Amino acid sequence: MPTVRANNIDIYYEESGPADAPVILLVMGLGTQMIAWPEDMIQGLVAQGFRVIHYDNRDVGLSQRMDGAPAPNLIWTMVKARVGLPTRAAYTLTDMMQDGIALLDALGIAKAHIAGASMGGMIVQLMAAHHPDRILTMTSIMSTSGRAGLPGPRADIRKRLMAPRPSNPTREQAVRLGAESLETISYADKKRPNSAFSDMAARAFDRSYYPIGMKRQLLAIIADGSRVSRLKTINVPTLVLHGGADPLVPKEGSEDIARLVANARLEIIPEMAHDLPPSQVGRMVDLIAGHAKAQ
Repeated sequence: MPTVRANNIDIYYEESGPADAPVILLVMGLGTQMIAWPEDMIQGLVAQGFRVIHYDNRDVGLSQRMDGAPAPNLIWTMVKARVGLPTRAAYTLTDMMQDGIALLDALGIAKAHIAGASMGGMIVQLMAAHHPDRILTMTSIMSTSGRAGLPGPRADIRKRLMAPRPSNPTREQAVRLGAESLETISYADKKRPNSAFSDMAARAFDRSYYPIGMKRQLLAIIADGSRVSRLKTINVPTLVLHGGADPLVPKEGSEDIARLVANARLEIIPEMAHDLPPSQVGRMVDLIAGHAKAQ
């Protein structure tokens, strides 16, 4: 398995495309494994002339599980963050950002284009803010600035996220719940097969099931707070993509990013929610590749 030691942890990654091509590093979101990047998207970027590297964040998939790391009470942490009290997390989004930079180091890559989805968008924002000398272009997908007061998840989505789940579910239960969650936040794309959500949930469960890792990642997001001041420092060429029908992270989050980052380009895709719909993959490939090639 392609695993490297980076930032003092083991990171699992895969790559596609010519070794001497410009690199695009893909960073996935909260509790989501790298297999969530559509293969058509990866191969589309390769066809556009890029070497595509994607990896599992810490605490998810086949990268290192942070076993034994604390996971404070989520509700209490959210309350403390809302009233401005300091919060604790096992690690930070900055740590996760450094994982990606350290992966580039381990692979001998001096500079890369970066694209991140949801929490991955937050991570690439931090890469661009803290390591502008390493970043050629940034694409933030369905993410947010973290600014206080921005719209949050739709009420029914919030209720589902906070609902108790079985502590030790069977495979059948975990796959059903995972498929339901995916369907709830995704666009009703006619090109998506009927079995797509259950197939992805089953594939993810069989590859790695570790829900406590998702909780620790969420705590890292909460502890990171607002990135407004950091976004204002970014001078990396930036593309901001968001689904117009996103019920989990509303498009106002990306609109705010585009206002804060100098000369950022914003694209709202109406036929997209908090997902990467099959019918929009080609469009997204063209946008990301075009953005990278224009610099």
